[in-house]
Amino acid sequence: MSMKFFIEYYLVKTVLLFTKLFPNTFVYAFCKTIAHLFFKYNQRRTSLTLKNIHFAYPHKSEEQVHALALEAYESVAITLAETLLMFNDRLDIDGMIENKNEILEKFERYFKDTTRGKLLMTGHYSNWELLAHFLGKSGYPIKNIAREGNNHLIDERIIQPFRAKYGNKNIYKKNAIISLVKTLKQGLRVSILFDQKASGANSVKTHFFGKEVQTVDVLAQLKLKYNPLVLPTFIVRGKNGKYTVVMKDPLEYIAEEESDETQKIIKITQLYNDTIEEVIKANPAQWFWMHDRWRIAK
Repeated sequence: MSMKFFIEYYLVKTVLLFTKLFPNTFVYAFCKTIAHLFFKYNQRRTSLTLKNIHFAYPHKSEEQVHALALEAYESVAITLAETLLMFNDRLDIDGMIENKNEILEKFERYFKDTTRGKLLMTGHYSNWELLAHFLGKSGYPIKNIAREGNNHLIDERIIQPFRAKYGNKNIYKKNAIISLVKTLKQGLRVSILFDQKASGANSVKTHFFGKEVQTVDVLAQLKLKYNPLVLPTFIVRGKNGKYTVVMKDPLEYIAEEESDETQKIIKITQLYNDTIEEVIKANPAQWFWMHDRWRIAK
């Protein structure tokens, strides 16, 4: 294992210790300062962010695009601060959810039937880590499809234990399908962050914000083959810093009007893209615009 991995690992450990010792308000301010520095000096990522926002909102002026990009960086800073606080048990998870009682009733309604698997379709939106922790803490742990971290030390000793705290579990993409299908057959819950770039055999051409883009087709394939309950589930940050968990009605569409399976997959996947786009448009600054979502299309 390279020295770089050890340096990165102990740097993260230092930050975690640092945020454990200082007041919560300082942690928020510290993360916001780091975000502003990255926005100003990491030109490659900032340029990509600006390009993505302009790509999605071509009618916006340069000033509007710049303002939305900075706001998006600040949103990521809040998510980072809260993730650090959650790691150190310094965030009241239940207290952060304003519609806790209402959403717990909805969880009960959809999750009590264990004869049918549940696919929670979500994205890199607002504080997705808080959403996962809230689900697990509420007694509804999920398996989450995730990419294995580049640094195995950080991944195995920090990220995995953190995400498993309330019974959640990562499924790495390279081993995902078998575990995912087994989980769905047991009537349990799988969460998929559906908003990243895709390419190759496991993707189809769709549209996102009116532009052509490659999108992973696994959700549509699973829907057609196993008929899980597809539940668009997101967490939205309010102006007061607290959150509302939004679980939309199940997406039961299977493109029955199409006889060709490929066309079915494309139409189902497009519906899923449209659903995420609708959520992003309601609060665009809370989406992770730093990701190269339109890489294939550009």
